[in-house]
Amino acid sequence: MLLKKRNINIALVVYWVVLFYFIAALAWWFIELTLQNNIIFETKVNELQISSANYNASYLALLQEKKRNLIQFVGEGSIFLLFIFTGATYLIGAFKKEMVSTAKQRGFMMAITHELKTPIAISKLNLETIHKHSLSVEQMEKLLKNTLQEINRLDTLCNNLLISSQIDEQGYETTKEALDFSIVVNNCYEDFVVRYPQRSFYSHIVNDVFIYGDKFLLTMIVNNLLENAIKYSPKEKPISILLNAENDFCTLKTVDEGSGIPDNEKLHVFKKNYRLGNSATRAAKGTGLGLYIACRVAKTHDAKITIENNPIGGSIFIFTQKVIKIKNA
Repeated sequence: MLLKKRNINIALVVYWVVLFYFIAALAWWFIELTLQNNIIFETKVNELQISSANYNASYLALLQEKKRNLIQFVGEGSIFLLFIFTGATYLIGAFKKEMVSTAKQRGFMMAITHELKTPIAISKLNLETIHKHSLSVEQMEKLLKNTLQEINRLDTLCNNLLISSQIDEQGYETTKEALDFSIVVNNCYEDFVVRYPQRSFYSHIVNDVFIYGDKFLLTMIVNNLLENAIKYSPKEKPISILLNAENDFCTLKTVDEGSGIPDNEKLHVFKKNYRLGNSATRAAKGTGLGLYIACRVAKTHDAKITIENNPIGGSIFIFTQKVIKIKNA
């Protein structure tokens, strides 16, 4: 790491040295040409015959030639200088962008490594405990349930990684169909109630809300919004999921009572691998893929995801999509 940082610093020093060299060479070139232009002008003036009838006209012609040459030098020098600054700006911008990208990838890989190792380690420990010790049925069920939760967590992470890659490369082919979104949301809700028995959940899900979309991707949206709410809210605070439909649109809301999201961060949270900068959110586990995937999937379904502040603290994520059919709403 130290060697890489040292190489970067050396590259930056070389870059600035070369840049200043080109600017200095350009300035020297301009000064030399200006001096040469003055010498040529003075030489030609000295060659004029003062007694000549067209002396004044010749002198003015030489003066105009000197000015034209000076304008030419300034113009060419300015163009070269513009090219130098444009190239320098582009290079330093590309370098900074690459540095930011590298830092994000490094952070992402560290997060992914931690997110992968944790459920694997817990599952391995639970299974080894079951294998090596004589446990009661209640203890065994508890360990198996915990292991299943970790496997589900691992499965969600793998799905996020796979879908994120396929979305970026436009390699995922959506299979859209008319489906009961109420069932999708309710299944996700019941799954989270089982996976997180220590958390408090509240739901209000209108029945028979039909939309047009890819069931797998829409399930990912609901799961990622719920996962996000759980990650960034205290364990003692409830998580709410609300599905309503009116005026040809359905709205799915996930409500948490966490620390909330500053207004200037609301658009950034949907960027890939983006994590909020405050200490409360940095402490939470995550890869920065959930909301990114949810936003990208929403766009493929002509839907949208917005964020509102929870009046009592926290955030409300709102998924909105047009319905194709509503029964008994």
